[in-house]
Amino acid sequence: MNIIEITNTEKKSEITNKILRALSAWFGIESAILDYVQDVKSMEFWAASENDQVIGFIAINKHFNKSAEIHVMGVIESQHRKGIGKLLVEKAESYLLDISISFLQVKTLSPAHPDKGYANTRLFYQSIGFTPIEEFKKLWNEANPALMMMKYLG
Repeated sequence: MNIIEITNTEKKSEITNKILRALSAWFGIESAILDYVQDVKSMEFWAASENDQVIGFIAINKHFNKSAEIHVMGVIESQHRKGIGKLLVEKAESYLLDISISFLQVKTLSPAHPDKGYANTRLFYQSIGFTPIEEFKKLWNEANPALMMMKYLG
């Protein structure tokens, strides 16, 4: 498995579109997919590949000089629980530490929503050091309450 930084804006969008459409249980809202496909163009971006096939990616949005966010991340479902997401986050964290960013956040579906896939997503983030910080009942919409999680990088 190989993780490489992607700088080409169209390649970032292409990878994002392909992976998110393969993850319809997590990313089933067409307008959200289209927004992500555009958003990633201006973000730091890494892709994981195996046998010349892209199997995952992470896009980082730098908010301020000390904080950043995992804007969107996806690993194709057949590759879940193989450490790929953890490696993508570690690659992003290494980059962020190199540029003196101390805090990394991620927003995901809140436990107020019964979705089992997102329950696993929250467990994943907790297993790699993220802490639940705040729930936003209307950030996305009332049917999809958001949970902000944060990790101190150092």
